[in-house]
Amino acid sequence: QVQLTVSGGGLVQAGGSLRLSCAASGRILSYYTIGWFRQAPGKERDFVAAMKWGNGDTFYSPSVRGRFTIARDNTGSTVYIQMNALKPEDTGVYSCAVAEEDKRPQVQYSYEYWGRGTQVTVSS
Repeated sequence: QVQLTVSGGGLVQAGGSLRLSCAASGRILSYYTIGWFRQAPGKERDFVAAMKWGNGDTFYSPSVRGRFTIARDNTGSTVYIQMNALKPEDTGVYSCAVAEEDKRPQVQYSYEYWGRGTQVTVSS
Protein backbone atom coordinates (compact mmCIF):
# COMPACT_ATOMS: atom_id res chain seq x y z
CA GLN A 1 0.00 0.00 0.00
CA VAL A 2 1.25 3.48 -0.90
CA GLN A 3 0.07 6.77 0.54
CA LEU A 4 0.63 10.05 -1.29
CA THR A 5 0.23 13.49 0.27
CA VAL A 6 0.10 16.50 -2.04
CA SER A 7 0.86 20.01 -0.83
CA GLY A 8 1.41 23.39 -2.37
CA GLY A 9 -0.78 25.03 -4.93
CA GLY A 10 -2.70 28.27 -4.67
CA LEU A 11 -3.33 31.42 -6.65
CA VAL A 12 -0.60 33.08 -8.69
CA GLN A 13 -0.41 35.66 -11.44
CA ALA A 14 0.65 34.71 -14.94
CA GLY A 15 4.42 34.53 -15.16
CA GLY A 16 4.72 33.52 -11.54
CA SER A 17 5.96 30.30 -9.94
CA LEU A 18 4.68 27.60 -7.62
CA ARG A 19 6.08 24.39 -6.23
CA LEU A 20 4.01 21.32 -5.48
CA SER A 21 5.14 18.47 -3.28
CA CYS A 22 4.14 14.82 -3.27
CA ALA A 23 5.23 12.97 -0.16
CA ALA A 24 5.17 9.20 -0.47
CA SER A 25 4.94 6.74 2.38
CA GLY A 26 4.32 3.05 2.64
CA ARG A 27 5.65 0.42 0.31
CA ILE A 28 7.69 2.59 -2.06
CA LEU A 29 10.16 0.52 -4.05
CA SER A 30 12.83 1.61 -6.49
CA TYR A 31 10.87 0.38 -9.49
CA TYR A 32 8.04 2.86 -9.19
CA THR A 33 7.26 5.89 -11.35
CA ILE A 34 5.73 9.01 -9.83
CA GLY A 35 3.66 11.19 -12.11
CA TRP A 36 1.86 14.51 -11.97
CA PHE A 37 -1.45 15.07 -13.71
CA ARG A 38 -3.80 18.03 -13.86
CA GLN A 39 -7.47 18.49 -14.59
CA ALA A 40 -8.97 21.77 -15.71
CA PRO A 41 -12.69 22.46 -15.18
CA GLY A 42 -14.78 20.56 -17.70
CA LYS A 43 -11.77 18.80 -19.18
CA GLU A 44 -10.14 15.42 -18.87
CA ARG A 45 -7.15 14.80 -16.65
CA ASP A 46 -3.90 15.38 -18.54
CA PHE A 47 -0.35 14.20 -18.02
CA VAL A 48 2.08 16.87 -16.81
CA ALA A 49 5.35 15.19 -15.79
CA ALA A 50 6.76 11.98 -14.35
CA MET A 51 9.94 10.60 -12.84
CA LYS A 52 11.15 7.02 -12.62
CA TRP A 53 12.09 6.48 -8.99
CA GLY A 54 14.89 4.04 -9.72
CA ASN A 55 17.03 5.86 -12.29
CA GLY A 56 15.61 9.38 -12.14
CA ASP A 57 14.50 9.50 -15.80
CA THR A 58 12.02 12.32 -16.35
CA PHE A 59 9.16 12.85 -18.78
CA TYR A 60 7.25 16.04 -19.58
CA SER A 61 4.20 17.06 -21.48
CA PRO A 62 5.15 19.33 -24.42
CA SER A 63 2.98 22.05 -22.92
CA VAL A 64 5.15 22.33 -19.80
CA ARG A 65 8.60 21.29 -21.01
CA GLY A 66 11.10 24.04 -20.28
CA ARG A 67 8.85 25.64 -17.66
CA PHE A 68 8.22 22.81 -15.19
CA THR A 69 10.83 20.67 -13.48
CA ILE A 70 10.21 17.43 -11.61
CA ALA A 71 12.73 16.42 -8.95
CA ARG A 72 13.01 14.38 -5.79
CA ASP A 73 14.61 15.08 -2.43
CA ASN A 74 17.70 13.33 -1.09
CA THR A 75 15.68 11.01 1.10
CA GLY A 76 13.81 9.76 -1.95
CA SER A 77 10.44 10.08 -0.26
CA THR A 78 9.21 13.34 -1.76
CA VAL A 79 8.84 14.41 -5.37
CA TYR A 80 8.46 18.05 -6.29
CA ILE A 81 7.29 19.83 -9.37
CA GLN A 82 8.62 23.35 -9.77
CA MET A 83 6.35 25.34 -12.03
CA ASN A 84 7.75 28.54 -13.55
CA ALA A 85 6.42 31.00 -16.10
CA LEU A 86 2.89 29.89 -15.26
CA LYS A 87 0.11 30.58 -17.73
CA PRO A 88 -3.66 30.80 -17.20
CA GLU A 89 -4.01 27.54 -19.12
CA ASP A 90 -1.97 25.82 -16.39
CA THR A 91 -4.96 26.27 -14.06
CA GLY A 92 -6.38 23.05 -12.70
CA VAL A 93 -6.33 20.47 -9.95
CA TYR A 94 -2.91 18.85 -9.77
CA SER A 95 -2.54 15.29 -8.49
CA CYS A 96 0.38 12.95 -8.07
CA ALA A 97 0.23 9.21 -8.59
CA VAL A 98 2.40 6.10 -8.52
CA ALA A 99 2.78 3.45 -11.21
CA GLU A 100 4.98 0.45 -11.72
CA GLU A 101 8.10 1.43 -13.61
CA ASP A 102 7.39 -0.69 -16.66
CA LYS A 103 4.11 1.10 -17.33
CA ARG A 104 3.80 4.08 -19.69
CA PRO A 105 4.33 7.19 -17.53
CA GLN A 106 2.22 9.47 -19.72
CA VAL A 107 -0.95 7.38 -19.40
CA GLN A 108 -3.12 7.90 -16.32
CA TYR A 109 -4.39 4.33 -16.38
CA SER A 110 -0.84 3.17 -15.70
CA TYR A 111 -1.10 4.59 -12.19
CA GLU A 112 -2.34 2.53 -9.28
CA TYR A 113 -2.25 4.95 -6.33
CA TRP A 114 -3.32 8.60 -6.34
CA GLY A 115 -2.92 11.47 -3.91
CA ARG A 116 -5.61 14.04 -3.27
CA GLY A 117 -5.29 16.91 -5.72
CA THR A 118 -4.42 20.51 -5.02
CA GLN A 119 -5.83 23.53 -6.82
CA VAL A 120 -3.55 25.72 -8.90
CA THR A 121 -5.08 28.91 -10.27
CA VAL A 122 -3.16 31.21 -12.58
CA SER A 123 -4.73 34.61 -13.15
CA SER A 124 -4.11 36.64 -16.29
